Amino acid sequence: MKIQERSGAAHGRSAAPAQPSVGDRLPTPPRERKPALAALAVLLILVGALGATMLVLQAGDRVEVVKVTKEIPAGGAVTDSNVTSVLVAEDSSIHYIKWEQLASLKKLKALNAIPAGAVPVGEMFGDDTGATQGKALVGLSLKAGQFPAGLEEGDVVAAYRAADGGSGSNSSASTSGSDNSVLAEKAIVTSVPDAASGDEIVSSSNTGITVAVDPSDAAALAQAAAANAVVLVLVPSSN
Repeated sequence: MKIQERSGAAHGRSAAPAQPSVGDRLPTPPRERKPALAALAVLLILVGALGATMLVLQAGDRVEVVKVTKEIPAGGAVTDSNVTSVLVAEDSSIHYIKWEQLASLKKLKALNAIPAGAVPVGEMFGDDTGATQGKALVGLSLKAGQFPAGLEEGDVVAAYRAADGGSGSNSSASTSGSDNSVLAEKAIVTSVPDAASGDEIVSSSNTGITVAVDPSDAAALAQAAAANAVVLVLVPSSN
């Protein structure tokens, strides 16, 4: 009887339910959805698209303005040879000089030196300049060789009294050895004919050039100019 009971008990233990195999996974709870994050992602996408659209629209709204191609010294003027046109994004806070205003700009002077490559604004020009304010203007009628080739407005020159009346064929014409040979150490060229624009030439052989000098030098320079005894020498800008 005991043997049978033990056998039955052992049989009962073997009939216990088997444990789940390792490969069977327990069900996972459903993921929690976050609608706020999804809405934020959509909003960021819309903002980025709007910003890109605004950049495209702004890039398309351009105006034609003046750009300096060759340095304009202080007191110099704009000519056809030192500026060109360029397209820039329109900005009402920046006083660009529109290309259609070029004719009016040529009548003004640069208040300070403007480097090549710059896009100037209206504040860089004026009717008068600090460089020539308080100076006396003297008109010169010079032959070729009495002034350096390529002389431009704003250049600084030294005026010498020519011993032979300036009849030399190049800018190195001799000057007298007296102390009065230097008529003006630093004269500023304020007007010089522009060959491209057909400015007035005094005669077939003379060119009209106006320089600004200290009032104390004006009388001697004017007298030498009347005798055609003036030679201009370009002064290095570093001096």
